[in-house]
Amino acid sequence: MPDSRRYLDPKVVNRLGRLEVKARLIVEGFLQGSHRSPYRGASVEFAEHREYVPGDDLRHLDWKVYGRNDRYYVKQYEEETDLRCLIALDTSGSMRFPEGFDVTRWQYGTLLTAALSHLLVRQRDAAGLALFDTSVHHFVEPHTSPGHLQSLFRTLDSGARPPETKTSLLPVLGDLAERMQRRGLIVVISDFFAPVEETLRGLARLRKRKHDVLLLQLLMPEELTFEFSRNTLYKFVGLEGSGELIVDPRAMKAEYLGAMEHFRRELRRGCLKERVDFESIDTSTRLDIPLTAILSRRARKAARR
Repeated sequence: MPDSRRYLDPKVVNRLGRLEVKARLIVEGFLQGSHRSPYRGASVEFAEHREYVPGDDLRHLDWKVYGRNDRYYVKQYEEETDLRCLIALDTSGSMRFPEGFDVTRWQYGTLLTAALSHLLVRQRDAAGLALFDTSVHHFVEPHTSPGHLQSLFRTLDSGARPPETKTSLLPVLGDLAERMQRRGLIVVISDFFAPVEETLRGLARLRKRKHDVLLLQLLMPEELTFEFSRNTLYKFVGLEGSGELIVDPRAMKAEYLGAMEHFRRELRRGCLKERVDFESIDTSTRLDIPLTAILSRRARKAARR
């Protein structure tokens, strides 16, 4: 059995508190963080109690249970449906950067995936997982049970791919659109180093199916600043089989930073047009800091709708 402590740092989980993953758009069975059934009528039958969390409909509080236990519980019904969230994690070669130094992009991505899955299952939402490069090679359907986390961890354990594996987001996002028949939240974690036009075409397919989409771009500090410690020539090796280049980083810093800014601006602009949330994460920051900020921003957006 995989050791969940590899993925769920107790200190990080503790700092996350009671944050909820809230979808900005109204999705089937999920309305701004509240588990309200979209159905009405005699077919809606009581199923069980769960502990009250802020945002729950006060009409469903069970005062008899409160009188006995002095704790707030709400009634859940058979036809209540939870948020279905699929987390898609990139496993391509560029996710191995910087191999041999500190935490790689892939390792940070697995920690982020596990933390999100933990939050989803804790708030009784369904968490699923897709691992991809040029195609989806591992897929776990979203489920709500606490034991389901172990299935996600096992999948993360088996997700390693050859270092030269490439990325192709268009077919992957199209595949996810076909697999997720019910509307839900799809979180894609990647560096998104692929043609922006193809990425946006794939996102359009997800949005056509009415999915709420959140892109989490993982970038290393060196990619953001292009700062290097020594004044010497460096050999840059393409992580997805794109060759090698020996250069003086100082001579190409301005050109590199301009190209990176253009790439990110075009991706962000396209996401805005498709009503897709786009967030960049500096992997040198402690995991709970960007995660807390991102979820808080989405909660505020949901509250304004």
